[in-house]
Amino acid sequence: MLATGGFVAQFFPLFLLGALFGKLMEDSGSVGAIAQFITTRLGPGRAILAVVLAGALVTYGGVSLFVAIFVLVPMGQALFSTAGIPQRLLPATVTLGTSTFTMSALPGTPSIQNAIPMPHFGTTPFAAPGLGLIASAIMLGFGLWWLGRRELAASHPGERFGTATVTASAAANDTLVRERATTAREFDPAEIQHGKRSEQSPHAVLAFLPLVVVILVNLMMSLLVLPRMDSGFLEEKRWGGITLSDVAGVWSVIVALASAIVVVVLLNRGRLRGYVHGDRGHARYRSGAHAPCRGDRCGHPR
Repeated sequence: MLATGGFVAQFFPLFLLGALFGKLMEDSGSVGAIAQFITTRLGPGRAILAVVLAGALVTYGGVSLFVAIFVLVPMGQALFSTAGIPQRLLPATVTLGTSTFTMSALPGTPSIQNAIPMPHFGTTPFAAPGLGLIASAIMLGFGLWWLGRRELAASHPGERFGTATVTASAAANDTLVRERATTAREFDPAEIQHGKRSEQSPHAVLAFLPLVVVILVNLMMSLLVLPRMDSGFLEEKRWGGITLSDVAGVWSVIVALASAIVVVVLLNRGRLRGYVHGDRGHARYRSGAHAPCRGDRCGHPR
């Protein structure tokens, strides 16, 4: 129990901020805008590459894996259908972009797979950048090569997209999918349908900006800010008797995600009005539907 409590205390802020950032990016329309921007630039002729790059960008920028998947799958289905690529290749395509090199190899990734080992090894999110870039290139290159061969092999017998049998919305409510997802990660797929999604997507530049903030703040915290801090107080017993290397990596990711959340909210205040619980009440008050209560003299039922 002590070990479990220590794990929760150390990593829960990271899980919470990651899930919140992903949900804000999704509800503001930023994830969809990024994916749409990439797919429009590359076109249906490069549908596989477009889906892979879109997934890689949003997950490397800190968006939760499941948020990215449930945005990318419908878009990938449309692209694959237009390009005539079998839909059976879509799961591998989405997985290559969201769950391989950006999750475990690319330097600076804020994923929990990169964050959890940092306190034990005293490393930063940007540790071993050379090896990380080489491993990322191998994963991406081999994955695209394999998907290209599968696409070519399917084109010879004339295999087409086929008929979609399961939508992303249906998968989100599947009991088995939810059990596996909540066990493996911090996000319940059914929650993807909740919230107040914006009907209008932001400009691509505004959509990309929070991802850039995550990367830059993470880099500055890891290489500039934390190394210059006076961290001697951490060695005192009341602060855990630890060193800066035990917490620097996690602190960098937490500050980066928190900064990106602030940027998302500021850039999308008009698109995230549904998160402000008082909007409906203020609107009713401004319209004169109710008079304000003063003491016991109230014009409407309590």
